Amino acid sequence: MTVPSASQQTSSRASRLALGSILVALVVLGLKFLAYLLTGSVALYSDALESIINVAAAVAAFVALRVAARPADANHPYGHTKAEYFSAVAEGVLIVLAAAAIVREALPVLLNPQLLQGRSGTGLSGLAVNLGASALNAVWATILTRQGRLLRSPALLADGRHVMSDVVTSIGVLVGVLAARLSGLGWLDPLLAVVVAVNILWSGWLLVRDSIGGLMDAAVDRETEARIRQAMSEHGEGALEMHDLRTRHAGSVTFIEFHMVVPGSMTVAEAHAICDRLEDAIRAQSPQSSINIHVEPQEKAKHHGVLVL
Repeated sequence: MTVPSASQQTSSRASRLALGSILVALVVLGLKFLAYLLTGSVALYSDALESIINVAAAVAAFVALRVAARPADANHPYGHTKAEYFSAVAEGVLIVLAAAAIVREALPVLLNPQLLQGRSGTGLSGLAVNLGASALNAVWATILTRQGRLLRSPALLADGRHVMSDVVTSIGVLVGVLAARLSGLGWLDPLLAVVVAVNILWSGWLLVRDSIGGLMDAAVDRETEARIRQAMSEHGEGALEMHDLRTRHAGSVTFIEFHMVVPGSMTVAEAHAICDRLEDAIRAQSPQSSINIHVEPQEKAKHHGVLVL
């Protein structure tokens, strides 16, 4: 029986989480539309519209993770891991469309304020239903964020952050709608819907910004790079120096490359042994890394970079 590799197990786990996101998003969508029907609140309607984006984003994340799990081939020798970033970009576009739809619904009501519909009993029931949906979202967003960090999945992290921003928005809407019902200020409800739209746009921008960084081969963060340099310095015994370190992320994989200077008299086997030791040490600090080391003779030393301890 063939045992799945660690990367295959990680991909399978991420795909199951993305599938769970679709199911949770559908349940939350149904609950929020029920809350809108019970209250007639345009702010709650805008909250429900954002949940449509959550469903679309969850589907995009699931598809992207399935593509990202494909092994490298002749046309994609570095793999398909960057596919995860496209789901976040697509989510950003959908967020803009959702914000526009919310403003379209809210502006006419803001210009012609009306008291919220529904009897007080059904209105309070609607608020309770929306609160339950938000609680479910909060639990799932926490799971997605933790697992996204653990699995190093940009798609899951983006989905988790978006769902958590939905939770914050929903809490604000609930407080505002309750205040509008108690005060009788009809304009407060559509004004909150516009605030929701602005918040959605901001969360969408953050998702797109992070994804663009990945698509543009942004380097790893400073903390991760410091750990990589420390591993190189501590486990490069036999080498003279290492320079021209370059890093980038592609989905869950970190690509690392650098030049290693060794004495001209060193054999290929000895240099290869140092490379193996360095790769093991770096992967201990940065799992799921693809490492490329270019070995150079002593005269290529630049006398800067990473010095061997």
